[in-house]
Amino acid sequence: MESSQLNNIATTKYTKQHSNFIQYGTAGFRTKANLLEHVMYRMGLLAVLRSKVKKAAIGLMITASHNIESDNGVKLIDPAGEMLEASWEQIATTLANVDDSELSSTVQKILQEQNVDMSINATVITGRDTRESGSSLLQAAIAGIEALNGTVNNFGIVTTPQLHYLVVCINTNGSYGDPTISGYYVKLTEAFKRIRQSEINNQQYVAELSLDAANGVGAIAAKEFQSNLGMALKINIHNDGNGELNHMCGADYVKVQQAPPANFPVKTNDRCVSVDGDADRIIYFYLDENNKFHMMDGDRIATLIAQYFKELLQESNLSFQLGLIQTAYANGGSTNYISNVLQIPVECVSTGIKHLHKKALEFDIGVYFEANGHGTVLFKDTVIQAIKNATTNPQLSATEKSAASKLMNIIDVINQTVGDAFSDMLLVETILHAKGWSIIDWEGSYKDLPNRQLKVKIADKNTITTADAGRRCVTPAGLQEKIDKVVSRYSKGRSFVRPSGTEDVVRVYAECEDENELKQLTIDVALLVYKLAGGVGPEPKLA
Repeated sequence: MESSQLNNIATTKYTKQHSNFIQYGTAGFRTKANLLEHVMYRMGLLAVLRSKVKKAAIGLMITASHNIESDNGVKLIDPAGEMLEASWEQIATTLANVDDSELSSTVQKILQEQNVDMSINATVITGRDTRESGSSLLQAAIAGIEALNGTVNNFGIVTTPQLHYLVVCINTNGSYGDPTISGYYVKLTEAFKRIRQSEINNQQYVAELSLDAANGVGAIAAKEFQSNLGMALKINIHNDGNGELNHMCGADYVKVQQAPPANFPVKTNDRCVSVDGDADRIIYFYLDENNKFHMMDGDRIATLIAQYFKELLQESNLSFQLGLIQTAYANGGSTNYISNVLQIPVECVSTGIKHLHKKALEFDIGVYFEANGHGTVLFKDTVIQAIKNATTNPQLSATEKSAASKLMNIIDVINQTVGDAFSDMLLVETILHAKGWSIIDWEGSYKDLPNRQLKVKIADKNTITTADAGRRCVTPAGLQEKIDKVVSRYSKGRSFVRPSGTEDVVRVYAECEDENELKQLTIDVALLVYKLAGGVGPEPKLA
């Protein structure tokens, strides 16, 4: 690479304005938006280098998902729609934090160590969520891409799953789907409607739901989905962008607070859905006759999907290895149901979609979900071809071919590239419709253990380190032993702590059999973290 071009990238207006260290974490970089301009520029540079190494288009998404409006972030998307390769996370962190005087030499070092061929063309596909800061941050990223002569394919305001979809479509020359936003909507909704035509509706299922769009990009997507779905599914949209992003609304709020979002009218036993700020998470919920809150989180969604796939595989007489992947946040009730009742293999991995996605790839059909509602289903190419062949196999019965056809249509409803709130919503609605279930019927399949989450602010969240897929605390020394002692006092008690990958806090998870004892268990563990790991501010408490 010519020294003049290296000097050019270092003389940008997007210079480093602060000394805050920022780390590429579970979902890329994420912090206060006013700290990110130089980071965006440098990620534009890195995306070009990554594109040249992979000889394919790379995605660059600007979002802070469920974080507050004043935050923002950026993550790179690899060619198959997956998260950035782990070895490049450290490269990204280094590049984001070097002084301006070292930017050129750092880029030169990446070129050498990664054997980057600068003669190869590079394409970066960009998108952002609805945050006000997104526009200027996107321009900084585009400046970085263009500084290394990369081609920008900008899709503007999109959901995170849409950008993942577009990356895969463009890199597969459209074989996965039409590489346009309209192509995304058409693929998912047409498959959804095809399945509906072959199913007889049951009176327990009503083709209508209420959606909390978190005042984010999900509101835009929901309106487009409604336009494409027509009478197949009515979506009543609330928190549609007129309020503050993620403020007392969105999937993360509903999951953690275990309460309906604000500005969201709820009728008794109505099926309700909440998505997060970039529409990659989904939570179902309802209020019963006593105004009690009931939640169907990622665990519930995963078990519903896995059970339905097992049934269709049995009906079609197809034999594939089906597996379900969870994290430590999975409710003990769901794990017991999957293993002992459904008898489907279940694996537990560290928190973070990249870990679930990787493990799911080991199965013929891998269902993965975090309890927060982020997840999808992966199919091996050989499985898809075998199902397709079964739909026209004259040796199979009409029932077997019908089940295979349902599987083929369901595959088109699913966004396999990443967790997608709207794709998952259509999948859940397909299954509830097929079973003739209300949301109450769905909940009745098994009983969750009461559980709570609490965030604890400490001076340095990295003080907490964990092992065993995040279920055991390694440091600070002695904390896990004290947690074990507290948990032992509660029937079916379980609790773990881990540093958040997206926020500057430590998360505490707790569950036990007695709902009345749960609050005390959660507080007891949170106070241990606060006292032994350097808590700051007021002591933790539950609302």
